[in-house]
Amino acid sequence: MSNMQMLMSGWYIVLISFIAAYLLGSINTAVIVTGIATKGKQDIREMGSGNAGFTNVLRSVGKVPAILTIVFDFLKSVIAVLIGGILFAVVFTGSKDIDGIVVIGKYLCGFFCILGHSFPVYFHFKGGKGIVSAAGMMLVADWRVFVIILTTFLIVFIFSKIISLASITCACLFPVYTFILTFFIDYMNFSYTVSYVVLCTLAAFFIGLFVVIKHSSNIKRLLAGEEKKITAKK
Repeated sequence: MSNMQMLMSGWYIVLISFIAAYLLGSINTAVIVTGIATKGKQDIREMGSGNAGFTNVLRSVGKVPAILTIVFDFLKSVIAVLIGGILFAVVFTGSKDIDGIVVIGKYLCGFFCILGHSFPVYFHFKGGKGIVSAAGMMLVADWRVFVIILTTFLIVFIFSKIISLASITCACLFPVYTFILTFFIDYMNFSYTVSYVVLCTLAAFFIGLFVVIKHSSNIKRLLAGEEKKITAKK
């Protein structure tokens, strides 16, 4: 049975993986944690920058809520991508390209998780920018990319103290790192196909582009020299 035939026969399982990833992503930790920390009196989307993400929680609510936000946003993405990988493996069992297909499935489910985080169905489709969720996806989809991206993030942040600048830089470099690793290591040294390299790189490109677009207001402030350096609430 060809890969296309497998997809046609198991399309509903693939669809379930995307829906599950989106619904998991829609569990916006920043909104929930802020609500608990303020006893339901405040919404993180009406505080500080208005973004339902780790940085705004750190600035507006405090360190502990911010830590909880980053941990659970990371974990929900890891779970969503793991589920996606398992379901894609079920659909394409017996395919000679199953390893590459499963990785591509992880990227796709990661994207839907990020989409849910940014446009959560449970919170009127107003969420965060997807940086932490993207990091969770990277760890499961390709740990090598995760390590390089994390290193890049830390270097940029240490020198600039601006999380948005580090995030945007990593989003731009995500497809570059993905191509280098999948082409020069996976394709050149192992049995992965050119289509695997192309699809992984395209997935990384569109995820990175999505993250950059979500940071459009930050980019404007960076260009104007108005973006704030990170400061935690005492």
